[in-house]
Amino acid sequence: MERMVARRVFLAAMGGAAYAADAHSAPSVRQRFLDSATEFEFQRYTEPGFASELPRSNAIAFSRRGRFLLYTSSRGGAAHAWAMDLRSSEHRQLSEGEPIDAASLTLAPDERNVLYVSRNQLWMTPSSGLRPRSLFTSEAGWQPGAGVAAIPDGPSAIVVEQREGGSLLRRIPLAKGSMAVLGEFPLAVLDPMPRPRRASLAVRDAEGGLWLAFLDGAKPKKLKTEPGKLLAAEWSRDGRTLVYLLDPLTAGKANVLRELNPDTGEDTLLSVTSQFASFSANSDGSVIVGASRGKAQPYVLLLVRSVKRELTICEHRSSDAAAVKPRFTPDSQRIYFQSDREGKPVLYGMAVDKLVEKTEEEAER
Repeated sequence: MERMVARRVFLAAMGGAAYAADAHSAPSVRQRFLDSATEFEFQRYTEPGFASELPRSNAIAFSRRGRFLLYTSSRGGAAHAWAMDLRSSEHRQLSEGEPIDAASLTLAPDERNVLYVSRNQLWMTPSSGLRPRSLFTSEAGWQPGAGVAAIPDGPSAIVVEQREGGSLLRRIPLAKGSMAVLGEFPLAVLDPMPRPRRASLAVRDAEGGLWLAFLDGAKPKKLKTEPGKLLAAEWSRDGRTLVYLLDPLTAGKANVLRELNPDTGEDTLLSVTSQFASFSANSDGSVIVGASRGKAQPYVLLLVRSVKRELTICEHRSSDAAAVKPRFTPDSQRIYFQSDREGKPVLYGMAVDKLVEKTEEEAER
């Protein structure tokens, strides 16, 4: 951090009006810097004295109109759900008590509630915070797996449960209705990804495979992908295709982004990358933000799909590029990411409005 600070640091208290903090809120600590590689301005939003983590890439992290960002923080000693106001950069705590699983945190489709796993239970609390309600407890022998998804159908939560010898997907109603098992798998699965405008969802498995499961409980189908290890995936906005990041596991070959249509089996090369380890597309899919795992060039980059060209916007300097999890705001005008460049994971952000066209806010999840 010293080298970056020496290259010009903009330190600004972005307080505005007086802020009355309490035990479950925190004032803005936003600070401005210039990136040492590009000299683009970026901001740090949380303090390096405690860990702050973004939700997994396929979780709903932003309110639809970009009013707040959901994240997990150990501020106060234990990992809990917090929300950051994207205008004031002030923070409010949403959960308390037992620590939560950061990989499970997501907004419900109506944005009035937040879902997360704590110990072996699925909880829901209002997005105003601190009124949790237990929705589900895993049975003996089972434990929650990695990731919780929220779907408007029901509305419901999709949770992964696992035990030795396999895992399953369970659908849990957020209001009325009965629970259902959507599919069983012979190995651990993670990262449930609801398919927009379709009654199905995708999951990754522990060996880098990709599966399609169905809300009607039909048998899951393993999707055929190119040889290599699948690192991450996400649906296109219309739900027609899956974009996935593939490590070919071949010396000298770069990680690539590919696009798969599960209905036809068509699988095409989208772009070769500068060794992306994590990625996310903006709301219309025209631009992809990725974090490179290159040791000499630990960059956050924008990839413009139409011309398949990358632009370096800053260094992330994270010890694990897969944990950077860069993502766009709903209007594509800013990106947020995390990095442990100062020791513990911290949230950063920067404006990209001069580089990426504004997109319409998503009308549906």
